[in-house]
Amino acid sequence: MKAMVLERAGARAESALRPASLPDPRPLAGDLLLKIEACGVCRTDLHIIDGEIPPHKSPLVLGHQVVGRILKMGRKVAGFKPGQRVGVPWLYHACGKCDKCLSGRENLCGRARFTGYDVDGGYAEKMAVPAAFAHPLPRNLSPLEAAPLLCAGAIGYRAWIKSGTAAGGRLGLYGFGASAPLVLQAARHRGCDVYVFSRGAKHRKLALDLGAAWAGEPGDRPPRPLDGAIIFAPAGPLAPLALEALDKGGRLVLAGIFMSPIPKMKYRLLYEERRIETVAHVTRKDVSEFLALASKIQIHPKVEVFPLEEAPSALKKIRDSSLQGSAVLMC
Repeated sequence: MKAMVLERAGARAESALRPASLPDPRPLAGDLLLKIEACGVCRTDLHIIDGEIPPHKSPLVLGHQVVGRILKMGRKVAGFKPGQRVGVPWLYHACGKCDKCLSGRENLCGRARFTGYDVDGGYAEKMAVPAAFAHPLPRNLSPLEAAPLLCAGAIGYRAWIKSGTAAGGRLGLYGFGASAPLVLQAARHRGCDVYVFSRGAKHRKLALDLGAAWAGEPGDRPPRPLDGAIIFAPAGPLAPLALEALDKGGRLVLAGIFMSPIPKMKYRLLYEERRIETVAHVTRKDVSEFLALASKIQIHPKVEVFPLEEAPSALKKIRDSSLQGSAVLMC
């Protein structure tokens, strides 16, 4: 099969990927073998390439927003059928037995494995995945629309829930890449006012077009204090700015898998019961809930499509913040 392979992390260059011909994956008894139709490109892939979160295998096929059709099922698989379209997110496997898994926090499992990081992912024509961690996709979502929902959407959804911003509340979004436009649409449907902070004028315009109540630059103060805020950009200096914008008792959620150092800040920014939380991966429940919500309210991600061999170009556009929405590879 054709694939784009990362030979060595730490090169800080999208050209670290090379085209390769690999053997087809061999599914185990509990696995599905997929013919990949589309794979979303994520900023996390850049963090892996740059060595900021070093991969656990080498060489590695990146990609963890995978949409494919079932070619073959292992003998222990039930509940699926050949030809069915499924999605594969970042969480590839969790043990199901530890205290984290048994308490609904499988995203924190010490034996978890992650797609496109611990195992080969979706920058390829085929992949194998445990059936228990594959998600049936709603029929009204195309492969291009479904792919960004599996990570950008699910991470954003988990961060939004953790922010505690209820219907009628005021939610701030810092950074307007792939996740924030999806969260904005979902939060607006639930009756939240959304305030967007972005350096890019085109991103601020897109936010307003999608129904944001206000859009400004990261250092601007919103018209009203925020009940919750999410930082999607991997920039630690945004944290004190976001805390300044929070109302008493507000929550700031850091949604990235990697962030530059957070600067020293005065205690008064946390006083009055403001608090900071992080999101570490997602659970299967997060993915399933967001897919159902996206299908119900017809969230349509804005995507830019690239052939598989142009994965380096897609990654460069993410690095340059020149995308409007999500990059998706057609495999």
